[in-house]
Amino acid sequence: MLQALGDVLLPVMLVAGLGALLSWRMPVDQGTVARLTMYLLIPALVLDVILRTPVRAAEAAQLGAAYLLVMAASLLLGWLCGLGRPGSERRALSASVGIWNSGNMGLPMALFAFGQAGFERATVVFLVSIVAMYVVGPALFGSGARGDAGGGGWRGALGAVLRLPTVWVAAAALLLRALDVTLPQGLSRGVSLLAQATLPLVLLSLGLQLGAGGWPRLHGRLWLAAAARLIGGPLLGLGIGAMCGLRGESLAVLILSASMPTAVNALLIAREYDGDTDTVAGVVLLSTLGSVVTIAGVVALLPRLG
Repeated sequence: MLQALGDVLLPVMLVAGLGALLSWRMPVDQGTVARLTMYLLIPALVLDVILRTPVRAAEAAQLGAAYLLVMAASLLLGWLCGLGRPGSERRALSASVGIWNSGNMGLPMALFAFGQAGFERATVVFLVSIVAMYVVGPALFGSGARGDAGGGGWRGALGAVLRLPTVWVAAAALLLRALDVTLPQGLSRGVSLLAQATLPLVLLSLGLQLGAGGWPRLHGRLWLAAAARLIGGPLLGLGIGAMCGLRGESLAVLILSASMPTAVNALLIAREYDGDTDTVAGVVLLSTLGSVVTIAGVVALLPRLG
């Protein structure tokens, strides 16, 4: 399992490191990179995954509901980590604990640990997470939205959410799936090509942020938020998953997902809505490095659930 962790983490560090090196050597427009990812590549990924992955309705609903409850509890935990801090930092800490990496780390980890059946369940969690993060993230940072986002407050946040193509693409993909509509092969291949470009650009965006701003100042709140993500996350997954009636492999997949580090997408959302990107980048870095140890511990303990 340690070798598997290395197989997943090493590519992440390599791509992010190349982005940091590029940003250190020359100026790069990070806002453009973030917008390409948020408004084009992420929607393509959502469409591709929903249309291609087998999902059982009853189990998907149960897993999805459990995930949303764990996410809500994690957002609250992150908010508590920011007590006494300015509002922008508090929102960043909340997002850093409440938005985690269910995709490019969660999916391969589930495959390594539980095989194809676990991978399918983890994909259900990923589908819910990717839509939820692009609803919760803009709502959380909505008061800082630029342009015509509405100037703040719940109306501005709601307007920012409704302008995200990810939400509408997910709804359209679910409708196509319900109607058993198959996309033309040429269109399907184009969507898949865009989806495959998502992960590299997301990781490069993290590296660009770190390279432009230098090594983040790792103050106590960042360590606290990273600990809340890596230790509090799986504990919340265990308690809430059991409360929702999950058992066996489904419960284990939820716990494993909740033990993942902060998602790089949280950084993209913070940048797009003028959030505290330094705080989010710091928690992403700490939680990703720390996850090498904590995920190995979680995986070792999961068989005892049986």
